[in-house]
Amino acid sequence: MKPIEVRQKKDTRSGFGDALADLGKKNEKVVALCADLTGSLKMNAFAANFPERFFQTGIAEANMIGMASGLAIAGYIPYTGTFANFSTGRVYDQIRQCVAYSNKNVKI
Repeated sequence: MKPIEVRQKKDTRSGFGDALADLGKKNEKVVALCADLTGSLKMNAFAANFPERFFQTGIAEANMIGMASGLAIAGYIPYTGTFANFSTGRVYDQIRQCVAYSNKNVKI
């Protein structure tokens, strides 16, 4: 494993948004889903550069995980975005049943 190169210091959400946009450039199978927090999670660059691969799910985190699971079945690599307490607590059943149980390639 090669060492991580620190380019500049920034807040975590900006790093997430920048990395997601970079991944989108490198791999056309990367898709992003967001639960109405595009600006807060800095997913704007991905949404602007790859609108056909960006899905705004609204305030429906459980639905977002179900959509991500389906996209994974179709061969895409979904990255989901919402606040941590919503992406774990509110959608535990969907994560367990739709993603974890069948070991799908979904990034939460």
